[in-house]
Amino acid sequence: MPEAQLDRFFLKLKVDYPTKDSLHTILNRTTKNKEPEVNRVLGQGEVLDMRKTVRAVPIARPVQDYAIRITLATHPRPPFALPMTYKYVRYGSSPRGAQALVIGGKIRALLKNRVHVSCDDVRAVAYGALRHRILLNFEGEAERVDTDTIIKGILESTPEPN
Repeated sequence: MPEAQLDRFFLKLKVDYPTKDSLHTILNRTTKNKEPEVNRVLGQGEVLDMRKTVRAVPIARPVQDYAIRITLATHPRPPFALPMTYKYVRYGSSPRGAQALVIGGKIRALLKNRVHVSCDDVRAVAYGALRHRILLNFEGEAERVDTDTIIKGILESTPEPN
């Protein structure tokens, strides 16, 4: 898939291969005559209300700045680039990555019963929000660098606001 299309995905999650029992469940649901029964969980209005709720969660400017500095550190140019990004990254995250950090942080805050975003929330969604938005250069590809390693370095090197 072209990079521009990958960028449109909110998160890229790593999912382990199914266990033997899970494979039985998958096969039982997909290889028999009986169609699985699907029940509606939410209506369109409920989904739109949830989106409004998430967007209403406040984020302090220093926490938003933290998300921005993490995003900028994915780029191989000054002033936020790390030696690792200089060496292995061709292109860093687009502004959509920063949006994913903030919106994902808001969702996580709500899931943790809080009404404000913390730096922990931003860090918790960073891998999913950024791993498909960092494109490696030839050296990174040749050395089989995992973008998660780059994100880990960025998170360890980017100080939280005071």
